[in-house]
Amino acid sequence: MSTDITRRRAIKALGLAGAAGLAGCSGTGDTGTETGDGGDGGDGGSGGKDTVKAAFVYNSEVGDKGWSWAHEQGRQAVAEEYDWLETGHTEAVAPSDAKSVFEQYVQDDYDVVFGNTFGYMDTMVSVAEDNPDTLFEHCSGYETRENMGRYFGRMYQARYMAGVAAGMLTEANTLGYVAAIPIAEVVRGINAFTLGARSVNEDVTTKVRWTNTWYDPPKEKEAATALIDEGVDVMAQHQDSAAAVQAAADADIWATGYDAPMNEQGGDSYVTSPIWHWEEFYGPTLEAIHDGSWEPDFYWAGLEDGIVGLSDWGPEVPDDVKSTVEETRSAIESGDTDVWADSEFADADDATLFQDMGSYVEGVEGTVPE
Repeated sequence: MSTDITRRRAIKALGLAGAAGLAGCSGTGDTGTETGDGGDGGDGGSGGKDTVKAAFVYNSEVGDKGWSWAHEQGRQAVAEEYDWLETGHTEAVAPSDAKSVFEQYVQDDYDVVFGNTFGYMDTMVSVAEDNPDTLFEHCSGYETRENMGRYFGRMYQARYMAGVAAGMLTEANTLGYVAAIPIAEVVRGINAFTLGARSVNEDVTTKVRWTNTWYDPPKEKEAATALIDEGVDVMAQHQDSAAAVQAAADADIWATGYDAPMNEQGGDSYVTSPIWHWEEFYGPTLEAIHDGSWEPDFYWAGLEDGIVGLSDWGPEVPDDVKSTVEETRSAIESGDTDVWADSEFADADDATLFQDMGSYVEGVEGTVPE
């Protein structure tokens, strides 16, 4: 059995006020795999479920090779893996429209709703409180409740490795970083990237330009161009499109992407991208719902669990850069290298690293916007 969350249904869920926001986008849905012979999807013998219906709500369209694309790859992987799983997804849902979409999935008897952006947090908490029999999972936030967990990954480890590559490749000793919104998640990535670069080149500094949006290719390109004009020769980004990578390629400077392999956009100037493997979270979480062992915990795993990593290398990256980064990866996984060891966050606990990082490490120019 499969399910389609159609564009018309998504518009109905959003109501008239939200319909305009979906105009012009694919708005939706998708299918899961066929369910198994478990019957009606009710509780299994151990408190689990014979079948599981899982909804995925994305803040941008999945075709952008960015953040939502990465989550969609995870959804597709688990949909193919489990014959007892049925999935649906809705894309391009603004935080202001999320409540109606979450509630529609509840009404459609979905067992769990995954929300993929920080901006959904407060709304998901509210909907979870009103619907205690439905499970919720929120990505990148810091709230939990009895029926709501949260999840992310230690992407800063992959950022650090990309920084090592940047520190070895730069000739100007000036890196550029196109950043989305000044929250701890993004600041953490900027800091880790810079620390990685300075671990191999202590003269490196990083210039940051904020777009104050997760997805706006023209604005991202404008920010990247401004950094290029200031003399950066390696570009990094925390955005949902490849616009900064493309701008770097046009200027013939090195670039690292984010979320997805961006070798096509980066061409010969492409270095690598810190990327997600969300199936490493979605799979075990859905299995826990299926067997009745799910708990509302905080998932924050790293390289050793496969949730984060680097994409394949660009065609012109030197072998010594690749080998040094691979050595760095091994050192992080073994515990011999701590990303934060030589910074003001050396003694910070996970709570501080995850939600309270609001200042730059040494080597990042300027200050974090208020």
